[in-house]
Amino acid sequence: MGKIQARQLEFFDSEEPAPAIELSVVMPCLNEAKTVGHSVEEALRTLLEHGISGEVIVADNGSTDGSPAIVECLGARVVHVQTRGYSNALRGGIAEARGRYVLIGDPDGSYDFTHIPRFLERLREGCDLVVGNRFKGGIAPGAMKPLHQYVGVPVMSAIARILFRSPCGDHHCGLRAFKKESFVRLDLRADGWEFNSEMIARASILGMKISEVPTTLAPDGRGRPPHLRTFSAGWQHLRMMLLYSPRFIFFYPGILMMAFGIFTISMLMSGPRFIAGIRLNTISMLYAAAGLIIGCQCIMFGILAKFYGISQGIFPNNSRLSRLTRSSPLEPGLIVAAVLIFAGLLGAFVPLVSWTAQGFVLSAPFEALRILIPSVACLIVGCQVILFSFFLSILRMRNKPEIAGPKHIEGVIKDLPGRAL
Repeated sequence: MGKIQARQLEFFDSEEPAPAIELSVVMPCLNEAKTVGHSVEEALRTLLEHGISGEVIVADNGSTDGSPAIVECLGARVVHVQTRGYSNALRGGIAEARGRYVLIGDPDGSYDFTHIPRFLERLREGCDLVVGNRFKGGIAPGAMKPLHQYVGVPVMSAIARILFRSPCGDHHCGLRAFKKESFVRLDLRADGWEFNSEMIARASILGMKISEVPTTLAPDGRGRPPHLRTFSAGWQHLRMMLLYSPRFIFFYPGILMMAFGIFTISMLMSGPRFIAGIRLNTISMLYAAAGLIIGCQCIMFGILAKFYGISQGIFPNNSRLSRLTRSSPLEPGLIVAAVLIFAGLLGAFVPLVSWTAQGFVLSAPFEALRILIPSVACLIVGCQVILFSFFLSILRMRNKPEIAGPKHIEGVIKDLPGRAL
């Protein structure tokens, strides 16, 4: 340790101007005294051996086992982050990073910091985010729980690749690097273990250049149970991915249910049908109407969620949605709703006339339901469209323009040509 510390201090204490820092290695730390020294030393040695102008930052999250003192003895920087949590520790460390690029990794002995050049090479080639893949590099026996290795991480990574079309096969790898300016653009919101998955999701949504490199995973040297809790962390990751995927939780299910509802209702309007020996009639039509209504709700909620997400900077601007909302959606929505409600009332009026003519007794109730079910569906969807149109119009409202005060008016008058006065 002494040689590396001396060389590190010489690097920073030289009378010559210090070169611009290219890479900052940030490690979140909470009571990692047994392993943090080895991780910091390994990172410092790698930077020096490869001639990388860099620094090592340990973002301490309230350690009580002397971890910060060990880090300072090695010549690395310690950043004290008061707000607890993995993501908060990383944010604090990244905020203090002086490098153009940042690499993050846990100092628990599980990640190999000699792989730093692999990540840096991709960043130099223009990538915004470079993620390690432990499955390609190798997972040592006992380094990962079997449930995580064979089920949790592969399944979550597969879901994320489908939702965000990212090229990463290991979305949960904690060893990753990125441009600091790109990290600022990501504007991450997560405050838990889903921080790393959100990073890939946001980078994919914003169209950033993402790459992955093989890395390894070794058993950690903490000598204590990890802070991670399997099922709660898994749910946090899945929850975050779904919140960033309105297409998959709103649009696609809504389109499928609407298509099912319209097709089934249309098929049964003229009478019962037999499919694979099963008789479908008005009860099937009732379920189809429910699917139609729920599908409409899903699509409307999807539009509202997407519009709100764009207004809050969660999603990038969408050209199709912009065209949809360029003018007020209220009037067209009310027209569509009026047509649907009129059709529903007209359909409900036909059985009512027949019911009245028969002395308030229907001789063929199932035939009446064949008309009433789609009519009621039209009435419900029409009312939904009214509420949706008003709600979307409220979301579109902008702040009122400032009213010109006396000083502003006076300035405008002075700028007017003499003949205008």
